[in-house]
Amino acid sequence: MDELRQKLFYEQKNGYDLIDTAERLAVEDYCRGYMAFLNEARMEREAVAKAAALAEERGFVPFEAGMELKPGMKVYQSNRGKSLHLAVIGEKPLSEGAVIAGAHIDSPRVDLKQVALYEQDEMAYFKTHYYGGIKKYQWVAIPLELHGAVALKSGEVIDVVIGREKDEPRFVITDLLPHLSQDQMKKTMAEGITGEGLNILIGSAPYADEGKDRVKLAVLSILNDMYGITEEDFLSAELAAVPAFDVTEIGLDRSFIGGYGQDDRVCAYAELKALFDIETPSRTCVCILADKEEIGSEGVTGMQSKAFDCFMEDLCESQGVALRRCYEKSFCLSADVCNAFDPLYPEVSEKRSDAKINYGVGICKFTGVRGKAGSSDASAELVAYLRRIFEREGVVWQMAELGKVDQGGGGTIARFMSKRNIDTIDAGTPVLSMHAPFEVTSKLDCYMTYKAVLAAYKDR
Repeated sequence: MDELRQKLFYEQKNGYDLIDTAERLAVEDYCRGYMAFLNEARMEREAVAKAAALAEERGFVPFEAGMELKPGMKVYQSNRGKSLHLAVIGEKPLSEGAVIAGAHIDSPRVDLKQVALYEQDEMAYFKTHYYGGIKKYQWVAIPLELHGAVALKSGEVIDVVIGREKDEPRFVITDLLPHLSQDQMKKTMAEGITGEGLNILIGSAPYADEGKDRVKLAVLSILNDMYGITEEDFLSAELAAVPAFDVTEIGLDRSFIGGYGQDDRVCAYAELKALFDIETPSRTCVCILADKEEIGSEGVTGMQSKAFDCFMEDLCESQGVALRRCYEKSFCLSADVCNAFDPLYPEVSEKRSDAKINYGVGICKFTGVRGKAGSSDASAELVAYLRRIFEREGVVWQMAELGKVDQGGGGTIARFMSKRNIDTIDAGTPVLSMHAPFEVTSKLDCYMTYKAVLAAYKDR
């Protein structure tokens, strides 16, 4: 009976029971590179700049429509500095399709409003509008950094980073002390901190002169000295506050990685590293680093934009291939994170189906809400394909869902890729405390996400 059970039953195993010492060392080496990337790429503009620089170091060149493409060539294209497309040209023509991996590089944060700066009771603040799905109470009483860009009327764009370096000032959204919080604590967690209440404290020392708004004037003077900007320039700025936490190892055994923005830059880095490790693939391999996923993949840099189609059409035209013919034979791994089962909150999960820490990359056949609404719901054949290539390449993996049925839900870029008539399935790293200012992943799962993308790129 034991032999029969072994033959017929499906039994998951902890990834550490499936890898040897050499691969444990590979996990650590990979994660050092990932942690460095995550520390530098706090916003999508920074992620694009960092990814493009890493790509150029590895022989990638900017793509221009009409350029001759030969097998093994490495090209990239920046979309307005906020999303990125990269490709390694394969031996087979694009009429045989491409292997595509797509992740997003935007993360939940607190954006500054266009009319942001104000003074109240001799303290200066930034007004904000949060971006993406956050628990607002998590963003108070933690150190914040300011990142983004200011576009001047002249057309010059000024990059702004304040608070990243150890000797730079940081910012905070204050909260009530427990002694005066009786009314606040009677409210629900969603109501205790309001969106309009997420105002960032930025100064209190007044300008040494007479008149009103002296603290605001002093703060603006500092910003003008640092960046040459005025209050009017905030009208054409993209500035955001993000957590001022360094990426760090978590646990006495150092088996976890903690940091901001792992959703979904953990998968973005996995895609990049896998693409860099491909020489001349059988089919053309494409990497997408998309923007705006956290707000529905909208806008010219989101996955609903035609920007990716233009990039792929230019690649296809260089080989005399119709884009639709390429798409219908292509495969896309929508590399986005999934929730990890948390033993502290078991009531929201279906333990048999949710991803578990250290059990490898999570494969989501479907996402969506309620009755799979908003999901592309990948085919059985596509899941079987992944089973086959993952087994061949030694990828530790697991199936994953987003909690109990009707408990919640969510979506990824998969539905927008499948609308292009591309076979698409979600695969990504399980995350604890997803969308929090400080997210946690397993080193083993991060590495297996990279191996999963590499397996797809290598498939012949």
